Amino acid sequence: MVSNKSVKRLEKLEFTNFKVFPQIVHAVFTRRGGVSNNPFDSLNVSFSTGDDKDLVIENRQRIVDTLARNSKPVFIEQVHGDDIIVLKDTNEDTPLLKADGIITSARGKLLFIQVADCQSVMMYDPVRNVIANVHSGWRGSVKNIIGKCVDLMVKKFGTQPEHIIAGIGPSLGPCCAEFVNYEKELPKKIWKYKSKDDEKFDFWELSFYQLLEKGVRAGNIENMNICTKCFSKTFFSYREEKRTGRFACVIGLL
Repeated sequence: MVSNKSVKRLEKLEFTNFKVFPQIVHAVFTRRGGVSNNPFDSLNVSFSTGDDKDLVIENRQRIVDTLARNSKPVFIEQVHGDDIIVLKDTNEDTPLLKADGIITSARGKLLFIQVADCQSVMMYDPVRNVIANVHSGWRGSVKNIIGKCVDLMVKKFGTQPEHIIAGIGPSLGPCCAEFVNYEKELPKKIWKYKSKDDEKFDFWELSFYQLLEKGVRAGNIENMNICTKCFSKTFFSYREEKRTGRFACVIGLL
């Protein structure tokens, strides 16, 4: 059993635009407050990094206990694609599926995205009471998984994009998102987000405009503007450390 003292040590950030809605819980957790050892120290939530499974389970439980103790965590096997799961309103456990986004109107589910430089983009439609969490690395950005998530919310739940509240979590910033082989890796439509002085790209701006293009209002989009590589002492960063853990970005309906 996890003590209350241990749970309180978890460090988390919240989006200002989400905090006004008491019907949801959400948080971006730092790498601190867990039980994993170096190089996964300490709140690693990923089984795929080489960390001890039992330690990861403990870390995940600490997060659940911090946010909503009676809720069920929902994880996906993230594969840098553009598949998105629509989670049904059921009490049954959800099998681990390969996808990079989750949408649901089900209460009592905590949607987890695990990152270490990629973006977690959370969305909430307060009119239809629908939440989403998306894993968008550079491959996901190229495939516009964010835009596809908005489309799916519209199709499956009748969401109007102008009602969506969105948050872009800590991730690789324009200061560090360098792609020296960008001409081979990135399509030309992405090149306009490249710095004029070097091979660094602003994927934060790209995500912002992908949301705008689908009808999300600019004032409804919040970016934490935290680069994970610059702040690798606080957040896991693959670019900085290579072998490292993954921090949790979570949203749930109460």
